[in-house]
Amino acid sequence: MRCKACDVLLSNFEATRKIRNTHEYLDLCNACFKPISSSLNVEERVDLATHKELFDDPEDEKEDY
Repeated sequence: MRCKACDVLLSNFEATRKIRNTHEYLDLCNACFKPISSSLNVEERVDLATHKELFDDPEDEKEDY
């Protein structure tokens, strides 16, 4: 699956992020999700996240793909 905004491959963690009240998948990478993250209530599968996804700057992740 790819990010709807920038077309990079999504990790399992990114691909399972949902809007809490509608249960719709966001399909956004961490870098594209970051600017809107404070305005959405989401469900995340933190068990699928890597240490880098939880603690590093999401802009750096785009370079990994």
